[in-house]
Amino acid sequence: MRIAVDAMGGDYAPEEIIKGTLMAAEKWPNVQLILVGQQERILPFLIGAKPANISLVEASEVIGMDEHPANAVRKKKDASIVVASRLVKLGEADAVVSAGSTGAQMAAALLGLGRIKGIERPAIGTVLPTAEGGKLILDVGANLDASPEQLCQYAQMGSIYAGKILKIPNPRVGLLNIGSEEGKGNELTQKAYSLLKVAPLNFIGNVEGRDVPYGRADVVVCEGFVGNVLLKTAEGLAGVLFQLIKEKITSNLIRKLGALAVKPGLKEIARMMDYAEYGGAPLLGVNGISIICHGSSKTKAIFNAIRVAQECVDVRLIEQIREGIPKS
Repeated sequence: MRIAVDAMGGDYAPEEIIKGTLMAAEKWPNVQLILVGQQERILPFLIGAKPANISLVEASEVIGMDEHPANAVRKKKDASIVVASRLVKLGEADAVVSAGSTGAQMAAALLGLGRIKGIERPAIGTVLPTAEGGKLILDVGANLDASPEQLCQYAQMGSIYAGKILKIPNPRVGLLNIGSEEGKGNELTQKAYSLLKVAPLNFIGNVEGRDVPYGRADVVVCEGFVGNVLLKTAEGLAGVLFQLIKEKITSNLIRKLGALAVKPGLKEIARMMDYAEYGGAPLLGVNGISIICHGSSKTKAIFNAIRVAQECVDVRLIEQIREGIPKS
């Protein structure tokens, strides 16, 4: 197995990207990891530490977060995410992992890899921590708008991913809505509901925003605008809750003593809520494995994203989606 890693993408590139890749190389010595980027910036972090299963591919350009994704991908043919995606297209890598510009990675995947036949638009699927473990939310930003038919395709791809990668048997699929009753929502969700109801899925109906943290659906489907707001609200809420807990349980000596007793439990909860534990988000619907990482990803997140990429290749995710999506 060969996985291309965009060494130049992310807030902490290339150092943290390389550290995560080195950790993965040690954990999985039989996996070939390809660091793609500017070698003069990569090599200093590999001095005396380059394992045999890590190779380098030069890419002289970098796409910045402030650049227009599609324009940058077209103009910068030697950008790291473009080169890494091209390796997948040419069959020289089985997957690509990047923490760079999400828009650029999506553009590189669409222009370089294309879509799976039958898929109208790809979707970004993110695993969100819940009381019942990690659950899949899609789309969280690949496309801000969607048609009812596209939401149905998201549900089908998400169900396949949840079953094969998250190991959830017969995943429960819920449509994110403002109420649980069938007639709730806007025109989009009402039409999507009617399609999902007859689709070959374990569709459980509408789920509200408050249902998501409880894990009442294994796959939550929505358009990208709503999904992105949901994801970032959840991230912000988790961050502020832990900040408040830390402040309040250490505000005086008595509380500090009590905090020692609950510290192990708090650490366990923090680990459950840490996005880095779940790795990257797959771009579902493109004709190749493309794993999108959080822009602030560090060592552990990159390591787990590489793990997710391996799992996607192992289960032949592209073939599974191709077989599971109607062509007409």
